Amino acid sequence: MNAHSPLREILAKASPHRSGDVLAGVAAVNDEERVRAQMLLADVPLKRFLNEAIVPYEKDEVTRLILDTHDAAAFAPISSFTVGQFRDWLLTDAADTQTLSALAAGITPEMAAAASKLMRLQDLVLVASKCSVVTRFRNTIGLAGHFSARLQPNHPTDDARGILASTIDGLYYGSGDAVIGINPASDSLENIARLLYLLDELIAHYEIPTQSCVLTHVTNAVELIRRGVPLDLCFQSIAGTEKANASFGINLDMLEDAWQATLALGRGTVGDNVMYFETGQGSALSANAYFEVDQQTLECRAYAVARRFQPLLVNTVVGFIGPEYLFNGKQIIRAGLEDHCCGKLLGLPMGVDICYTNHADADQDDMDALLTLLGTAGCNFIMGIPGADDIMLNYQSTSFHDAAYLRKLLGKRPAPEFEAWLERMGIHDACGSLLPPAGALRGLEQRVLHNA
Repeated sequence: MNAHSPLREILAKASPHRSGDVLAGVAAVNDEERVRAQMLLADVPLKRFLNEAIVPYEKDEVTRLILDTHDAAAFAPISSFTVGQFRDWLLTDAADTQTLSALAAGITPEMAAAASKLMRLQDLVLVASKCSVVTRFRNTIGLAGHFSARLQPNHPTDDARGILASTIDGLYYGSGDAVIGINPASDSLENIARLLYLLDELIAHYEIPTQSCVLTHVTNAVELIRRGVPLDLCFQSIAGTEKANASFGINLDMLEDAWQATLALGRGTVGDNVMYFETGQGSALSANAYFEVDQQTLECRAYAVARRFQPLLVNTVVGFIGPEYLFNGKQIIRAGLEDHCCGKLLGLPMGVDICYTNHADADQDDMDALLTLLGTAGCNFIMGIPGADDIMLNYQSTSFHDAAYLRKLLGKRPAPEFEAWLERMGIHDACGSLLPPAGALRGLEQRVLHNA
């Protein structure tokens, strides 16, 4: 490997060690080779990323999206930089919030990934903390001093009582301002519609300034819209290559159609960011669609897909795919901070599902460490799950009290519209502290108790 090696090889070998890149056969063979690759990468001009596609332009619509929509004017202030100079500049006071916001459209995913490979954890935290991405639907997410949580009331049989019981628990902890979002156990249209009606009734009855989502395929969402089912956010898992997205049954045209159909509903009250995307390192490798590119760079390319559709929410489900891709707590922590930092640099409203599977070499202490690091890095939102244990998806994540802990530790508040509702309902006091449950959701509690 030398300065004239393909960019994808330099990027892959410069990546911090992780099991997925070893599995793919693209990782550095040892630390010496990794450091040599990082030194080569530091000297790569950023302009090279505009002239050398790591996934062939003619074979990949994500590459075409990245290069054809690149904003040359936004890129101009850093156009003379090498990767190393870009990394160093990002850590200076010159790279402030306003400057980084203006720069976002000029940064390609590969540029962001490259700079992150030269960063320590504290660098990833510092750079991300300077990025601000604010989105709106029925409330405002991502404002400075605020921190949101997705209320995730999954149930292994999609039982309405179980879902509502978890929802009550989450609301009493102040979770749910990012979204009340269900991963359905059954993906039938009838079941998805039932769950959407359930959440719509809940939000309307209690006048909760939040949004709902049932995480189903975009084709299902479009059909449900056609049938008149109340749908707030359109969800889709996405990846960083056309081939990987095809494994999800999607392409850019399908996402465009779903975006336009959801926008046309006009269900937002304070904004029109209607898309919700999830990503995760390793998805392209698991679909054999990685083109000998490392998994973190491909993850960043998924963010180019996301930003095309101006989403309300994007989150990396960082440890969900398993130890084949991120082996242990150390690798998960690093990946979560990389994903958040790179997504923010690209202008995305990044959240993180701070999680691991039960067969990974990780535990809840690792998740506490990542949670706290992401809080200081300005993460827009995390997941809120009863007891941090998703009994439907069978993985470990973060809980309602984890979100409350981070708000208390860092002096952060929920989305302002949601916070005002929490105060009206007697769930929060004016100082942002949780109050003992006082029957604010008594009608909903009775429904859970008495209706099968």
